[in-house]
Amino acid sequence: MTTDSDNYEGASNRVEAVAQFEDKRRGFMAKVQHALHVNPALVPLFVLLTSILVFGLLLGSRFFSPFAMTLILQQVQIVGIVAAAQSLVILTAGIDLSVGAIAVISSVIMGQFTFRYGIPVGLSVALGLAFGTAIGALNGWLVSRMKLPPFIVTLGMWQIVLAANFLYSANETIRSQEIEAEAPLLQFLGTTFKIGADADGRGGATFTYGVIAMVLIVVILAYTLRQTAWGRHVYAVGDDPEAAQLSGVNVNRTLISVYALTGFICAIAGWALIGRIGSVSPTSGQLLNIESITAVVIGGISLFGGRGSIMGTFFGALIVGVFTLGLRLAGADAQWTYLLIGVLIIAAVAVDQWIRKVSA
Repeated sequence: MTTDSDNYEGASNRVEAVAQFEDKRRGFMAKVQHALHVNPALVPLFVLLTSILVFGLLLGSRFFSPFAMTLILQQVQIVGIVAAAQSLVILTAGIDLSVGAIAVISSVIMGQFTFRYGIPVGLSVALGLAFGTAIGALNGWLVSRMKLPPFIVTLGMWQIVLAANFLYSANETIRSQEIEAEAPLLQFLGTTFKIGADADGRGGATFTYGVIAMVLIVVILAYTLRQTAWGRHVYAVGDDPEAAQLSGVNVNRTLISVYALTGFICAIAGWALIGRIGSVSPTSGQLLNIESITAVVIGGISLFGGRGSIMGTFFGALIVGVFTLGLRLAGADAQWTYLLIGVLIIAAVAVDQWIRKVSA
């Protein structure tokens, strides 16, 4: 005769049997795939270290020197700043083709307000930063409120800002001698200083304040995206905006803030651009939109949004700088740089697709 206690014990055994899951050991490649999914900056970091090692072995002290290493940082500072801004937009599954134009027109406003209208240079810089922020916020409003595709909005804004830049400046370049004499603050981010030089000022590593600005922007954005609610909202919007909205994220406000911050950072890049080339030129920085996207893609940020890190973008910008300087020192044709970077772009997208299978 079966008692109630027997039935209870049998039911308990069946529940325990159902609760047991099969422990499948993942293979090596699956573990690598998962590690790259969790830490997307590992791939560009590996490529960066490998390229530095290869060029160092081939070129010796010509490449492995404080001067060469810091020269790479100086060369990529503008692209690195703009790429950090571009990363924010791409993390939301968008794209901003107007970043280069925003940087240039911000620099033009800083210069023209100072020399054409006699506005104090500090205020001119602040107005240039505000103008870049306003253009970015307008992009964000059109994308979030008007529901227009980011590609179309920023493509149109790129043309508008580019035309406004030439019309407003009358294609006039403000020469470096004038800036140095009357408004040196415009060239501040291009000011150099040395670390580790001898008593005569020889040797050591040479940096610019623009490089410091780039590193600070990357570090601040990396912390903000990983450690703040706003950063988590950015990833959530890029991964699935509808799910983010249902979970309480204000998607429209997040998008507007992302594009506004992008415009602000691009304006900083415009200020750094004056310091880098010494003058205010409306024809400078024409390829910054493409170069920034290149750094972002090589850096492992997914073009589909919701995955990647600012540190990866930083590594991506450095990879381009290492290839450019290394091949130049090796005496190779400049076209090899474009060829290898093109291969890296395609490989980065292929790796991203492979990694995304983890979350599929």
